[in-house]
Amino acid sequence: MAVSRELCDWEKTLSVVAGVDFGTLSVRISIFDKERGKLGSATAEYALKRSATDPDFATQSHDEQMAALARAMREAVQVSGISGDSVAAIALDTTGSSVIPVGEGMVPLGDYYLWCDHRAAGEAAEITRAAKSYDGGAGFEGIEWCGGVYSSEWGWSKLLHWLRHNPAERGRFVTALEHCDMVAATLCGITDPAELPRSICAMGHKWMWNERWGGLPPEDFLVSVDPLLAGVREKIAGRYQTSDKLAGHLSAEWAERLGLKAGIPIPTGAFDAHWDAVGANIRLGDVVNVIGTSTCIIGLSAEQSLVPGVCGVVPGSVYPDKVGIEAGLSAVGDIFSAIATRAGSTVQALSEATKDYRAGQTGLLRLTWDNGDRTVLVNPELGGVTLGWNLMHTAADELFAAVEGTALHTRIILERMQEHGTVINRVINGGGIPKRNAGLNQIYANALNKPVLVPDGDVTSLGSVILAFLAAGDFATVEEAQDALCPAYRVFEPQADAVGQYDRLYSLYRDVYFGLGSPDAAPVALGRVLPELRAIRRVASGAV
Repeated sequence: MAVSRELCDWEKTLSVVAGVDFGTLSVRISIFDKERGKLGSATAEYALKRSATDPDFATQSHDEQMAALARAMREAVQVSGISGDSVAAIALDTTGSSVIPVGEGMVPLGDYYLWCDHRAAGEAAEITRAAKSYDGGAGFEGIEWCGGVYSSEWGWSKLLHWLRHNPAERGRFVTALEHCDMVAATLCGITDPAELPRSICAMGHKWMWNERWGGLPPEDFLVSVDPLLAGVREKIAGRYQTSDKLAGHLSAEWAERLGLKAGIPIPTGAFDAHWDAVGANIRLGDVVNVIGTSTCIIGLSAEQSLVPGVCGVVPGSVYPDKVGIEAGLSAVGDIFSAIATRAGSTVQALSEATKDYRAGQTGLLRLTWDNGDRTVLVNPELGGVTLGWNLMHTAADELFAAVEGTALHTRIILERMQEHGTVINRVINGGGIPKRNAGLNQIYANALNKPVLVPDGDVTSLGSVILAFLAAGDFATVEEAQDALCPAYRVFEPQADAVGQYDRLYSLYRDVYFGLGSPDAAPVALGRVLPELRAIRRVASGAV
């Protein structure tokens, strides 16, 4: 618990902020001083609710998350050795699209449909069909700016699923919020839907919001998807704004619960991956792979241009004055964990067994669709595929092939972005996994044939810290704060012999990815895949 005391003279001059990061399983808080850097941090966990009978089910309680926030904040303040009254601003990022329906007074009508809840796959397909046929077949422009296919992971599909499956609660429905907006509204004591902060990052990438077509999708389009959506558009009201604008100020109630001072500013929130990219020091010409249970790929552009198959091209979603591009893989770290669990082992142990493996030496080609495909096929109906098995393969072999598979899938995505005008000069691997898995970073450098940079320090919640400093007035721009606060990089350079092997493997991967993953794909001659995998393996083993 924070200790109440008089501030020392040196403390009175500090500019101190709190950065909050809500992840899938816990909330992380970092306390930073502008001059001295990180003072301390704390984490508190909350439950992820799954269903033994429905693998698509994933929900969380808002109240449990907010209780965890209070615990973590008080601990972070205490370990930082400061008084809570010295914290000048808070900023927060969350998972997304994590959607919660609320009634009067912003009281939840259920749990969050978490980002990894895929129950709305049918609704997403209906939204895609309606968007393609809208306006006499001309189509609704919004679908093209989110990659051409709507996802079960996104807002409208989840809200429609909730409306269909909770008829008794429909009469109480006032609005629905993204996780980042719900937390900000709660902390600021906002209960009027017209005053709600709405993150352009969240609403642009997941709800097809854009000023190009007047904000949210038009009413007649939504009603064409399902009459249950009649009138819902006007209920998704509020202040749509970038994160350089304030959501509000900390309420007295939540100041007491957090052990902080009432009235401090809270900027409009955003998604964790987008602010993780800020913390990883993203600039124009960079992509950041935020690699954790899944991977979110974040890019920046000076101009808004279509990229088919990505999760959105949205002005103001990463930097307030740039265009953010989001793509990603639906499963990464959780695939590694599943492989280890099935083998009765650990990811660490299997990774140690593969530390001397060479590119392509397993002879396996692993398509990491275990939780569907987020980009570029946007198809939740796909499943994991491994080609090339023989009787001697091990779980360690499968793990190595899965790491290679995630790298090759990333190459598919980066090439799609480059084909449509995105400049990629640097690849930055952020998130938790790259910090503790040097082998993965080297595989990515070789498979992508680009240097891979890994922040040499902890950047979880650093993006929130940077936006909190902007809200407190300590830095004028995101770039200025990044220059002052972001750590240096470790660099993994491509290795020429491995690059050649991965070029061969990628040719196979690309054929199988599009040939097997696209129901309307042109026929692809897949008969060469297994013999070529054997040939690649022989080269890796030195047999040829």
